Amino acid sequence: MKRTVLALLALATAAWCAAAPVAFGQEPVQIGPGPLNGYYTYLPLRGVTTEEAMRGSLAATTIPMWAYTTTASMDRGGGSFSGVMVGRSPFFHGATTTNITTFIVPVKIIMPASGGGGTFDPSVADASCLGGNVPTTVFQNSPIFQSAPFTMNTVNVGTTQYIDAFQRANFFNENVSPTGDRYHTKLSPITTLSVQTFTVPTDKGATFVGLPCGFLGVMDIATFDAFVQGTIVPLVAAQTGGGPTSLPIILLYNVVMANPFVPNTLAHCCILGYHSAFGSPVQTYSVGDFDSTGGGFTNVSDVTAPSHEVGEWMDDPLVTNATPAWGGIGQVSGCQNNLEVGDPLSGTTGMLIPVTLSGFTYHAQELAFYSWFFGGPSTGADSDFSNNETFEGDAKVCPPGGTN
Repeated sequence: MKRTVLALLALATAAWCAAAPVAFGQEPVQIGPGPLNGYYTYLPLRGVTTEEAMRGSLAATTIPMWAYTTTASMDRGGGSFSGVMVGRSPFFHGATTTNITTFIVPVKIIMPASGGGGTFDPSVADASCLGGNVPTTVFQNSPIFQSAPFTMNTVNVGTTQYIDAFQRANFFNENVSPTGDRYHTKLSPITTLSVQTFTVPTDKGATFVGLPCGFLGVMDIATFDAFVQGTIVPLVAAQTGGGPTSLPIILLYNVVMANPFVPNTLAHCCILGYHSAFGSPVQTYSVGDFDSTGGGFTNVSDVTAPSHEVGEWMDDPLVTNATPAWGGIGQVSGCQNNLEVGDPLSGTTGMLIPVTLSGFTYHAQELAFYSWFFGGPSTGADSDFSNNETFEGDAKVCPPGGTN
Protein backbone atom coordinates (compact mmCIF):
# COMPACT_ATOMS: atom_id res chain seq x y z
CA MET A 1 0.00 0.00 0.00
CA LYS A 2 2.83 2.40 0.90
CA ARG A 3 4.60 1.66 -2.39
CA THR A 4 1.39 2.35 -4.31
CA VAL A 5 0.93 5.73 -2.62
CA LEU A 6 4.54 6.71 -3.27
CA ALA A 7 4.26 5.64 -6.89
CA LEU A 8 1.10 7.67 -7.40
CA LEU A 9 2.73 10.69 -5.78
CA ALA A 10 5.74 10.35 -8.06
CA LEU A 11 3.53 10.10 -11.15
CA ALA A 12 1.49 13.13 -10.07
CA THR A 13 4.64 15.16 -9.45
CA ALA A 14 6.05 14.20 -12.84
CA ALA A 15 2.83 15.20 -14.58
CA TRP A 16 2.77 18.54 -12.77
CA CYS A 17 6.37 19.30 -13.66
CA ALA A 18 5.68 18.47 -17.30
CA ALA A 19 2.70 20.83 -17.38
CA ALA A 20 4.15 23.70 -15.37
CA PRO A 21 6.86 26.07 -16.64
CA VAL A 22 8.39 26.26 -13.15
CA ALA A 23 10.01 23.16 -11.70
CA PHE A 24 9.81 22.30 -8.03
CA GLY A 25 12.47 23.59 -5.70
CA GLN A 26 11.37 21.01 -3.17
CA GLU A 27 8.69 18.34 -3.09
CA PRO A 28 5.15 19.68 -2.64
CA VAL A 29 3.74 19.31 0.85
CA GLN A 30 1.49 16.28 1.38
CA ILE A 31 -2.10 16.97 2.49
CA GLY A 32 -3.74 14.53 4.88
CA PRO A 33 -6.92 12.60 3.98
CA GLY A 34 -10.35 14.23 3.91
CA PRO A 35 -11.65 17.53 2.52
CA LEU A 36 -9.97 20.77 3.48
CA ASN A 37 -11.63 23.61 5.39
CA GLY A 38 -12.72 25.96 2.63
CA TYR A 39 -14.20 29.30 3.66
CA TYR A 40 -14.68 32.88 2.47
CA THR A 41 -13.74 36.24 3.89
CA TYR A 42 -14.08 39.96 3.15
CA LEU A 43 -12.07 43.15 3.51
CA PRO A 44 -14.32 46.07 4.54
CA LEU A 45 -14.24 49.46 2.81
CA ARG A 46 -10.91 51.25 3.17
CA GLY A 47 -9.86 54.85 2.63
CA VAL A 48 -13.33 56.34 2.24
CA THR A 49 -16.65 56.47 4.11
CA THR A 50 -19.89 54.91 2.93
CA GLU A 51 -21.32 58.42 2.53
CA GLU A 52 -18.43 59.48 0.30
CA ALA A 53 -18.78 56.29 -1.73
CA MET A 54 -22.47 56.98 -2.30
CA ARG A 55 -21.73 60.53 -3.41
CA GLY A 56 -19.38 59.03 -5.96
CA SER A 57 -22.11 56.67 -7.11
CA LEU A 58 -24.53 59.58 -7.60
CA ALA A 59 -21.83 61.42 -9.56
CA ALA A 60 -21.20 58.27 -11.69
CA THR A 61 -17.53 58.13 -10.65
CA THR A 62 -18.02 54.63 -9.22
CA ILE A 63 -20.49 51.79 -9.79
CA PRO A 64 -24.25 52.46 -9.45
CA MET A 65 -25.49 51.72 -5.92
CA TRP A 66 -28.78 52.18 -4.11
CA ALA A 67 -29.31 52.79 -0.42
CA TYR A 68 -31.88 51.21 1.87
CA THR A 69 -33.02 51.53 5.45
CA THR A 70 -35.00 48.69 6.98
CA THR A 71 -36.41 47.72 10.36
CA ALA A 72 -35.68 44.18 11.48
CA SER A 73 -38.63 42.06 12.59
CA MET A 74 -39.14 41.56 16.31
CA ASP A 75 -37.98 37.94 16.12
CA ARG A 76 -34.69 39.33 14.77
CA GLY A 77 -34.47 41.79 17.67
CA GLY A 78 -35.93 44.86 15.94
CA GLY A 79 -33.80 47.91 15.22
CA SER A 80 -33.09 50.03 12.16
CA PHE A 81 -30.38 49.08 9.64
CA SER A 82 -29.00 50.87 6.61
CA GLY A 83 -26.89 49.65 3.71
CA VAL A 84 -26.19 49.82 0.00
CA MET A 85 -26.46 47.37 -2.92
CA VAL A 86 -25.34 47.41 -6.54
CA GLY A 87 -27.71 48.69 -9.23
CA ARG A 88 -31.05 50.39 -8.70
CA SER A 89 -33.62 49.83 -5.98
CA PRO A 90 -36.21 47.13 -6.70
CA PHE A 91 -38.53 48.95 -4.29
CA PHE A 92 -38.73 52.12 -6.39
CA HIS A 93 -37.20 51.33 -9.79
CA GLY A 94 -38.83 48.09 -10.83
CA ALA A 95 -38.60 48.72 -14.57
CA THR A 96 -34.84 49.22 -14.60
CA THR A 97 -31.85 47.35 -16.03
CA THR A 98 -28.42 48.29 -14.69
CA ASN A 99 -25.28 47.16 -16.52
CA ILE A 100 -21.93 46.99 -14.73
CA THR A 101 -18.83 47.01 -16.93
CA THR A 102 -16.87 43.92 -15.92
CA PHE A 103 -13.29 42.77 -16.50
CA ILE A 104 -12.16 39.20 -15.96
CA VAL A 105 -8.51 39.23 -14.90
CA PRO A 106 -6.89 35.77 -14.88
CA VAL A 107 -3.80 35.64 -12.67
CA LYS A 108 -0.97 33.13 -13.04
CA ILE A 109 0.49 32.28 -9.66
CA ILE A 110 4.13 31.20 -9.37
CA MET A 111 4.93 29.60 -6.03
CA PRO A 112 8.34 30.10 -4.40
CA ALA A 113 10.90 27.31 -4.61
CA SER A 114 10.97 27.18 -0.81
CA GLY A 115 7.31 26.16 -0.91
CA GLY A 116 7.65 23.49 -3.57
CA GLY A 117 7.54 25.76 -6.60
CA GLY A 118 5.05 25.23 -9.39
CA THR A 119 2.83 27.43 -11.53
CA PHE A 120 -0.97 27.71 -11.48
CA ASP A 121 -2.03 29.27 -14.77
CA PRO A 122 -5.72 29.72 -15.67
CA SER A 123 -4.79 30.52 -19.26
CA VAL A 124 -3.27 27.05 -19.92
CA ALA A 125 -5.33 23.96 -20.83
CA ASP A 126 -5.57 21.41 -18.01
CA ALA A 127 -5.74 17.86 -19.36
CA SER A 128 -5.56 16.25 -15.92
CA CYS A 129 -8.40 17.91 -14.02
CA LEU A 130 -10.45 19.91 -16.54
CA GLY A 131 -10.76 17.62 -19.53
CA GLY A 132 -8.23 19.55 -21.58
CA ASN A 133 -10.18 22.80 -21.24
CA VAL A 134 -8.66 26.20 -20.53
CA PRO A 135 -9.91 27.41 -17.11
CA THR A 136 -10.29 31.02 -18.24
CA THR A 137 -12.40 29.96 -21.24
CA VAL A 138 -14.60 27.73 -19.08
CA PHE A 139 -14.99 30.60 -16.61
CA GLN A 140 -15.99 33.06 -19.36
CA ASN A 141 -18.68 30.64 -20.53
CA SER A 142 -20.13 30.17 -17.04
CA PRO A 143 -23.57 31.34 -15.88
CA ILE A 144 -21.90 34.14 -13.93
CA PHE A 145 -21.51 35.85 -17.33
CA GLN A 146 -23.73 33.94 -19.78
CA SER A 147 -27.52 33.72 -19.69
CA ALA A 148 -29.38 30.56 -18.75
CA PRO A 149 -33.02 29.85 -17.77
CA PHE A 150 -33.44 29.92 -13.99
CA THR A 151 -36.23 28.59 -11.81
CA MET A 152 -35.68 29.45 -8.16
CA ASN A 153 -37.95 28.08 -5.45
CA THR A 154 -40.32 26.81 -8.19
CA VAL A 155 -40.59 30.35 -9.62
CA ASN A 156 -39.41 31.20 -13.13
CA VAL A 157 -37.16 34.22 -12.68
CA GLY A 158 -36.15 34.42 -16.33
CA THR A 159 -33.24 33.72 -18.64
CA THR A 160 -30.29 35.72 -17.44
CA GLN A 161 -26.97 35.57 -15.57
CA TYR A 162 -26.89 33.65 -12.28
CA ILE A 163 -26.32 36.62 -9.94
CA ASP A 164 -28.98 38.69 -11.72
CA ALA A 165 -31.37 35.74 -11.40
CA PHE A 166 -30.57 35.57 -7.68
CA GLN A 167 -31.20 39.29 -7.21
CA ARG A 168 -34.50 39.04 -9.11
CA ALA A 169 -35.50 36.14 -6.85
CA ASN A 170 -34.24 38.06 -3.81
CA PHE A 171 -36.81 40.85 -4.35
CA PHE A 172 -39.40 38.95 -6.37
CA ASN A 173 -42.27 39.90 -4.06
CA GLU A 174 -41.47 43.60 -4.40
CA ASN A 175 -41.17 45.08 -7.87
CA VAL A 176 -40.03 42.18 -10.03
CA SER A 177 -42.88 41.16 -12.28
CA PRO A 178 -43.57 37.41 -12.52
CA THR A 179 -44.65 37.88 -16.13
CA GLY A 180 -42.40 40.70 -17.26
CA ASP A 181 -38.72 41.46 -17.57
CA ARG A 182 -38.74 44.49 -15.31
CA TYR A 183 -35.68 44.40 -13.05
CA HIS A 184 -32.10 43.38 -13.82
CA THR A 185 -28.59 44.06 -12.57
CA LYS A 186 -26.17 42.55 -15.08
CA LEU A 187 -22.46 42.21 -15.65
CA SER A 188 -22.14 43.83 -19.07
CA PRO A 189 -20.11 44.40 -21.15
CA ILE A 190 -17.61 41.71 -20.16
CA THR A 191 -13.99 41.80 -21.28
CA THR A 192 -11.30 39.24 -20.47
CA LEU A 193 -7.85 40.77 -20.08
CA SER A 194 -4.56 39.00 -20.74
CA VAL A 195 -3.22 36.79 -17.99
CA GLN A 196 -1.23 38.60 -15.30
CA THR A 197 1.56 37.04 -13.25
CA PHE A 198 2.08 37.11 -9.50
CA THR A 199 5.28 35.61 -8.15
CA VAL A 200 4.65 34.70 -4.54
CA PRO A 201 7.47 35.86 -2.26
CA THR A 202 9.53 33.38 -0.26
CA ASP A 203 7.66 32.01 2.76
CA LYS A 204 4.38 33.52 1.53
CA GLY A 205 3.07 30.48 -0.34
CA ALA A 206 3.43 26.76 -1.04
CA THR A 207 2.20 23.94 -3.25
CA PHE A 208 0.33 21.01 -1.73
CA VAL A 209 -0.37 17.51 -3.07
CA GLY A 210 -2.80 14.82 -1.95
CA LEU A 211 -6.06 16.14 -3.43
CA PRO A 212 -8.40 13.97 -5.50
CA CYS A 213 -7.04 15.76 -8.58
CA GLY A 214 -4.04 17.96 -9.22
CA PHE A 215 -2.25 20.30 -6.87
CA LEU A 216 -3.30 23.17 -4.63
CA GLY A 217 -1.51 26.47 -4.19
CA VAL A 218 -1.85 28.37 -0.92
CA MET A 219 -0.64 31.96 -0.49
CA ASP A 220 -0.86 34.78 2.02
CA ILE A 221 -4.01 36.87 1.49
CA ALA A 222 -2.52 40.22 2.59
CA THR A 223 0.44 39.78 0.24
CA PHE A 224 -1.80 38.97 -2.69
CA ASP A 225 -4.30 41.73 -1.93
CA ALA A 226 -1.48 44.28 -1.98
CA PHE A 227 -0.75 43.05 -5.52
CA VAL A 228 -4.43 43.36 -6.45
CA GLN A 229 -4.65 46.95 -5.21
CA GLY A 230 -1.20 48.04 -6.33
CA THR A 231 -0.93 46.28 -9.71
CA ILE A 232 -4.18 44.70 -10.94
CA VAL A 233 -6.53 47.61 -10.27
CA PRO A 234 -4.22 50.26 -11.85
CA LEU A 235 -3.61 47.91 -14.79
CA VAL A 236 -7.35 47.52 -15.43
CA ALA A 237 -7.77 51.29 -15.37
CA ALA A 238 -4.76 51.89 -17.64
CA GLN A 239 -5.66 49.22 -20.20
CA THR A 240 -9.40 49.77 -20.34
CA GLY A 241 -10.24 53.16 -18.86
CA GLY A 242 -12.73 51.31 -16.64
CA GLY A 243 -11.44 52.22 -13.21
CA PRO A 244 -13.89 52.55 -10.30
CA THR A 245 -16.94 52.48 -12.61
CA SER A 246 -16.15 48.85 -13.43
CA LEU A 247 -15.88 45.53 -11.57
CA PRO A 248 -12.60 43.60 -11.87
CA ILE A 249 -13.12 39.88 -11.16
CA ILE A 250 -9.75 38.33 -10.36
CA LEU A 251 -9.60 34.67 -11.37
CA LEU A 252 -7.35 32.16 -9.59
CA TYR A 253 -7.05 28.51 -10.59
CA ASN A 254 -6.67 25.94 -7.79
CA VAL A 255 -5.08 28.61 -5.62
CA VAL A 256 -6.51 29.61 -2.25
CA MET A 257 -5.32 31.85 0.56
CA ALA A 258 -4.44 31.79 4.25
CA ASN A 259 -4.64 34.59 6.81
CA PRO A 260 -1.77 34.64 7.50
CA PHE A 261 0.20 32.02 5.57
CA VAL A 262 2.44 29.82 7.73
CA PRO A 263 5.20 28.22 5.63
CA ASN A 264 4.46 24.68 4.44
CA THR A 265 1.37 24.23 6.61
CA LEU A 266 -2.37 24.60 6.12
CA ALA A 267 -2.77 26.78 9.19
CA HIS A 268 -5.39 29.52 8.70
CA CYS A 269 -6.34 27.96 5.36
CA CYS A 270 -8.26 27.85 3.07
CA ILE A 271 -9.83 31.12 1.86
CA LEU A 272 -11.60 30.39 -1.43
CA GLY A 273 -12.39 34.02 -2.24
CA TYR A 274 -13.10 37.49 -0.94
CA HIS A 275 -14.43 40.86 -2.07
CA SER A 276 -13.50 44.37 -1.07
CA ALA A 277 -13.63 48.10 -1.82
CA PHE A 278 -11.15 50.93 -1.36
CA GLY A 279 -10.18 54.45 -2.39
CA SER A 280 -11.92 57.55 -3.64
CA PRO A 281 -13.73 57.21 -5.98
CA VAL A 282 -14.35 53.80 -4.47
CA GLN A 283 -13.13 50.74 -6.41
CA THR A 284 -14.91 47.45 -5.76
CA TYR A 285 -13.46 44.09 -6.77
CA SER A 286 -13.87 40.35 -6.33
CA VAL A 287 -11.35 37.50 -6.04
CA GLY A 288 -12.28 33.83 -6.45
CA ASP A 289 -10.73 30.41 -7.03
CA PHE A 290 -11.92 28.23 -9.90
CA ASP A 291 -11.70 24.78 -8.33
CA SER A 292 -11.00 21.55 -10.22
CA THR A 293 -9.54 19.52 -7.35
CA GLY A 294 -12.37 17.01 -7.57
CA GLY A 295 -13.53 17.28 -3.99
CA GLY A 296 -10.65 18.95 -2.19
CA PHE A 297 -13.29 21.12 -0.49
CA THR A 298 -16.79 20.22 0.69
CA ASN A 299 -19.55 21.52 -1.59
CA VAL A 300 -17.17 23.42 -3.87
CA SER A 301 -16.61 22.88 -7.57
CA ASP A 302 -15.56 25.05 -10.53
CA VAL A 303 -17.34 28.45 -10.16
CA THR A 304 -18.73 27.96 -6.65
CA ALA A 305 -16.31 30.45 -5.07
CA PRO A 306 -16.65 33.18 -7.73
CA SER A 307 -20.47 32.89 -7.62
CA HIS A 308 -20.32 33.26 -3.82
CA GLU A 309 -18.15 36.38 -4.05
CA VAL A 310 -19.98 38.12 -6.91
CA GLY A 311 -23.27 37.49 -5.10
CA GLU A 312 -21.87 39.11 -1.97
CA TRP A 313 -20.45 42.00 -4.00
CA MET A 314 -23.96 42.58 -5.41
CA ASP A 315 -25.64 42.81 -2.00
CA ASP A 316 -22.79 44.24 0.10
CA PRO A 317 -20.39 45.98 -2.31
CA LEU A 318 -18.68 48.12 0.33
CA VAL A 319 -18.73 45.34 2.98
CA THR A 320 -20.40 47.77 5.38
CA ASN A 321 -23.99 46.50 5.46
CA ALA A 322 -24.89 45.73 9.07
CA THR A 323 -27.56 43.21 10.13
CA PRO A 324 -28.86 41.73 13.37
CA ALA A 325 -26.45 39.11 14.69
CA TRP A 326 -26.74 35.72 12.98
CA GLY A 327 -24.57 32.62 12.91
CA GLY A 328 -24.28 29.02 14.04
CA ILE A 329 -24.82 28.02 10.42
CA GLY A 330 -22.85 27.65 7.20
CA GLN A 331 -19.23 28.64 7.67
CA VAL A 332 -20.06 30.81 10.69
CA SER A 333 -19.73 28.92 13.98
CA GLY A 334 -20.01 32.03 16.14
CA CYS A 335 -22.02 35.18 15.44
CA GLN A 336 -21.67 37.59 12.51
CA ASN A 337 -23.59 40.82 11.83
CA ASN A 338 -23.21 41.69 8.16
CA LEU A 339 -25.06 41.06 4.91
CA GLU A 340 -22.75 38.41 3.42
CA VAL A 341 -25.30 36.40 1.45
CA GLY A 342 -23.00 33.45 0.73
CA ASP A 343 -21.60 32.72 4.20
CA PRO A 344 -24.76 31.20 5.79
CA LEU A 345 -24.94 28.63 2.97
CA SER A 346 -21.26 27.82 2.41
CA GLY A 347 -19.67 24.60 3.59
CA THR A 348 -22.18 21.86 4.28
CA THR A 349 -25.33 23.94 4.75
CA GLY A 350 -26.40 25.12 1.30
CA MET A 351 -26.86 23.47 -2.04
CA LEU A 352 -24.89 23.83 -5.24
CA ILE A 353 -27.03 24.81 -8.22
CA PRO A 354 -26.01 22.93 -11.39
CA VAL A 355 -26.20 24.84 -14.67
CA THR A 356 -25.11 23.29 -17.97
CA LEU A 357 -23.78 25.63 -20.65
CA SER A 358 -21.68 24.75 -23.72
CA GLY A 359 -21.50 21.13 -22.58
CA PHE A 360 -20.02 21.93 -19.16
CA THR A 361 -22.00 21.60 -15.93
CA TYR A 362 -21.22 24.45 -13.56
CA HIS A 363 -21.97 24.56 -9.83
CA ALA A 364 -23.08 27.93 -8.45
CA GLN A 365 -23.56 28.41 -4.72
CA GLU A 366 -26.98 28.90 -3.18
CA LEU A 367 -27.34 32.35 -1.60
CA ALA A 368 -29.43 33.81 1.24
CA PHE A 369 -32.10 36.43 0.62
CA TYR A 370 -32.03 39.92 2.13
CA SER A 371 -35.06 39.11 4.28
CA TRP A 372 -33.32 36.10 5.88
CA PHE A 373 -31.10 38.55 7.74
CA PHE A 374 -33.81 41.04 8.74
CA GLY A 375 -36.84 38.76 9.24
CA GLY A 376 -40.15 38.00 7.59
CA PRO A 377 -42.20 38.40 5.64
CA SER A 378 -39.91 37.25 2.84
CA THR A 379 -39.23 39.57 -0.09
CA GLY A 380 -38.12 36.58 -2.14
CA ALA A 381 -39.43 34.13 -4.70
CA ASP A 382 -42.07 31.73 -3.32
CA SER A 383 -41.70 33.57 0.01
CA ASP A 384 -38.60 31.52 0.85
CA PHE A 385 -35.41 32.92 2.36
CA SER A 386 -32.75 31.57 -0.04
CA ASN A 387 -32.72 30.88 -3.77
CA ASN A 388 -32.75 27.08 -3.66
CA GLU A 389 -35.29 26.47 -0.86
CA THR A 390 -32.78 25.54 1.86
CA PHE A 391 -33.93 28.44 4.05
CA GLU A 392 -37.71 28.39 4.46
CA GLY A 393 -37.57 30.64 7.50
CA ASP A 394 -35.46 33.61 8.58
CA ALA A 395 -32.33 33.64 10.74
CA LYS A 396 -32.51 32.99 14.46
CA VAL A 397 -31.03 35.45 16.92
CA CYS A 398 -27.38 34.68 17.63
CA PRO A 399 -26.37 33.22 19.96
CA PRO A 400 -27.15 30.44 19.39
CA GLY A 401 -28.08 31.26 15.76
CA GLY A 402 -29.32 28.88 13.09
CA THR A 403 -32.40 29.31 10.97
CA ASN A 404 -36.14 29.00 11.43
